[in-house]
Amino acid sequence: MTFIIEPWPWYFSGFMIAFVMFLLIMVEKRFGMSSNLRTLCSMAGAGKRTDFFDFDWKSQRWNLVVVIGAVIGGFIASEYLTPNEAVAISQETILDLKTLGFESAGTSYMPTELFGSTVFTDVTSILVLVVGGFLVGFGARYAGGCTSGHAISGLSNLQLPSLIAVIGFFLGGLIMIHLIFPLIF
Repeated sequence: MTFIIEPWPWYFSGFMIAFVMFLLIMVEKRFGMSSNLRTLCSMAGAGKRTDFFDFDWKSQRWNLVVVIGAVIGGFIASEYLTPNEAVAISQETILDLKTLGFESAGTSYMPTELFGSTVFTDVTSILVLVVGGFLVGFGARYAGGCTSGHAISGLSNLQLPSLIAVIGFFLGGLIMIHLIFPLIF
């Protein structure tokens, strides 16, 4: 059963994000998805081997609810609230992606060339995913947080390091998609 519902307007979503951030600031909490991996590792006992994971993970239980909510919300949205499988992108973008080799552009939510089951038979795709995953993990640790933590929470707290990190994220993304990605594929 699929319900066809229009997306929420940007101003409502923006207001809700700002409201949640206001509440977090009032209770002196910081939001970030990558910190949940640290919490999960600490829960599993990694603090016995590495000091980085040796902290009171119970103080971060509230943040794990965000992960659970993201998974449940994503499932509900994809199974019950999505009218079709494609992202609404411009025809120009579709043509640009097709020139880069993404034939699924405009017909699927994520490029099947990168996220389909056939990716596990292509050495180049496996290397891109492994190296990309390593760089994202390393970058989140080196920057002291992930894109959501810096862009939403850090900027809401007016933190200069978060502004610098967000600028770096955008520059890195632009360099990747315009200079490096065309060389790989």
